[in-house]
Amino acid sequence: MTANGWLQFAIFSLILLATTRPVGIYLAKVLEGERTWLDFVLRPFERLIYRLSGVNADQEMNWREYAFGVLGFSAVSMLMTYAIQRLQNHLPWNPQGLAAVGPDLAFNTAASFTTNTNWQSYVPETTMSYLTQMVGLAYHNFGSAAVGIAVAVALIRGIKRTSSGTIGNFWVDMTRTFLYVLLPASLIYALLLVAQGVPQNFSAYTTAHPLEQPSQVQTIAQGPIASQEAIKMLGTNGGGFTNANSAHPFENPTPFSNLLQMLSIFIIPAGLTYTLGRMTGSPGHGWAVFAAMFVLFTAGFTMVYWAESQPHGLIHGAAQTGTATAPSGNMEGKEVRNGIAASSLFATITTDASCGAVNGMHDSFTPLGGMVVLTNIMLGEVIFGGVGSGLYGILIFVVLAVFIAGLMVGRTPEYLGKKIESYDVKMTMLYVLIFPLIILTLTAIFVLSPTVGLSSLTNQGPHGLTEILYAFTSGAGNNGSAFAGLNANTWWYNVALGWDMLFGRLFMMIPVLALAGNLALKKSVPPSPGTFPVNGSLFTVLLIGVILILGALTFFPALSLGPILEHLLLKAGQVF
Repeated sequence: MTANGWLQFAIFSLILLATTRPVGIYLAKVLEGERTWLDFVLRPFERLIYRLSGVNADQEMNWREYAFGVLGFSAVSMLMTYAIQRLQNHLPWNPQGLAAVGPDLAFNTAASFTTNTNWQSYVPETTMSYLTQMVGLAYHNFGSAAVGIAVAVALIRGIKRTSSGTIGNFWVDMTRTFLYVLLPASLIYALLLVAQGVPQNFSAYTTAHPLEQPSQVQTIAQGPIASQEAIKMLGTNGGGFTNANSAHPFENPTPFSNLLQMLSIFIIPAGLTYTLGRMTGSPGHGWAVFAAMFVLFTAGFTMVYWAESQPHGLIHGAAQTGTATAPSGNMEGKEVRNGIAASSLFATITTDASCGAVNGMHDSFTPLGGMVVLTNIMLGEVIFGGVGSGLYGILIFVVLAVFIAGLMVGRTPEYLGKKIESYDVKMTMLYVLIFPLIILTLTAIFVLSPTVGLSSLTNQGPHGLTEILYAFTSGAGNNGSAFAGLNANTWWYNVALGWDMLFGRLFMMIPVLALAGNLALKKSVPPSPGTFPVNGSLFTVLLIGVILILGALTFFPALSLGPILEHLLLKAGQVF
């Protein structure tokens, strides 16, 4: 751990803090239909879209209609992506002549990108054509991000409104998020990446002859990378154009592009915390939620940075002398150009924010470093989290926090003027319990199946258990990062992980929207001396405690069997 590493963390944190308020204000204006500086350009296109699609922008929906819109949009777009993959050998923009994607892998990939997971059981540059990458996958990077933001704002409206049977219009929320947030931001971002050297073309792959072995041929992949990279990071997607993802120099060539990519993952989720405070009329509450997220983020980074700054247990006998560019520590799986600090920060961000942008790197972490990134996902990715999903995920914990606080003082719990009653707690607990139920059930099935589950492992023992557990946690958490070492491109894993991702995304949105609908129906209750404050440091501490306690209760038995046991075995190996 070095001063330079902490300086990088401090600079990142200050930039994030400085952007949270302006981004949050802009998001609130867009999602509430207020006038923005882009209206004179985009408003005519917005009206045209409503007219062509037959959407009545003035007609709002109850929570069931909103949920039907979410599920219907996701189902249709998933089928479209599946069809593009299966027919890509007959479609244009395929200069490499890539074959059609197999049915199980096409299902897995379609489910993955529909759910904002972007798990990749394939090598993108040798599997997906340019058309598939842009129309099938990059489109979903926009669509899944917009769905997450729409559901989050629907829950905020439920908290804000009183005696209302509606929570907004899904199609309007989707359209405005596309036009006013994701498209313009991605356009500017993509141009910045091109300026940093990220390719953006439709050329066939380049072949080269290495100087050391002129008889050998090296294929260098290229294509429309910058455009996909921009929305990949802004939408907290993580599905890169190349298999190495943001570790590839074509996707992430410079220190400035590295900073841009890390910041762009958090910028919308962090801004949504201020949007929460602004729309509900309680800015202090938005900052309290931000503070809880940031404290957990800081703790996670500190643990990962410390663990990765130690020599790896498997090579404890080898000399790891530090240099100016490669400090001593666990450099396995990390790039010298980024170093341990930036790699640890990137890994913590991507596992906090539903963005598997560094696929496979986590397998090279020390057991304790790997445990932290796994824990981040197991907590529900509420540490800023995915766009939209991080906010509505932590609001679930907020409801639980005020419920517990109400029980402590012996009165009906209240949240921003709304009574938290039986139905609200049931929907909240349904959300909380679905996540571990999916993960632990599928993990147990595959761990107990030698021919189906264990045959795909590269490593045995506790590390192998963690590979399987991480895969299903990453899928259900819609993260998409991998612990590597697991060959997930088999029929059983492709199908199981596909359903894992769908249940972890869509089944958890339904209780959120039901909660939003029920809160919107309630009348506002004036605060009293017994009302628990939700806009101060006491609430932040309570919220952090609830998140950690529930995470420990639901996942600690499974978590302890893998990384912690492996850490102890490695320590024993050093002694003997």
